[in-house]
Amino acid sequence: MRLQVIDSGVKEQPWYEQGLSFSCTCSGNCCTGGPGFVWMSEQEVDRLAEHLGISVEQTLKQYCRKIGRRVSLKERKVAERKFDCVFLKEIVEGSRRKRVCGIYPVRPLQCRTWPFWDVNLESPSAWKRASRGCPGMNRGRHFTSGQIEALRNATEWPDRPPTSEANK
Repeated sequence: MRLQVIDSGVKEQPWYEQGLSFSCTCSGNCCTGGPGFVWMSEQEVDRLAEHLGISVEQTLKQYCRKIGRRVSLKERKVAERKFDCVFLKEIVEGSRRKRVCGIYPVRPLQCRTWPFWDVNLESPSAWKRASRGCPGMNRGRHFTSGQIEALRNATEWPDRPPTSEANK
């Protein structure tokens, strides 16, 4: 016998239905770790080149790598199985060292939507695991589940992303 399943029409709410908090602290921790990719659109490469004051061709050669038909920012190996984004910079303020994004105003969409990535939103434990390395998670601005979904599914580059420090 085959049972027919009837769709109740009730959509299951995500575990973060009550929202999550995040404010970028510019720790640079999201810019380092295992090898990976920061995918860039053609428009983002153009913005980066303009920001750097060099040609698109120079930008691609110096700061990007081609993976198939796609473009990603380069990484620097800094330790065994640890890589930094090519734009992660360390600055010294008195006796304190701080790591910051060297292209923060024009960082790619992928960076602008951190930490609202599928991998982090998969479960409460995935969010908790990511928050161990990001001091801005679970602090600061509260994002509703609707805002989180909009960031998670973003395809366009907002001028003032809600995750930027200018919008705290």
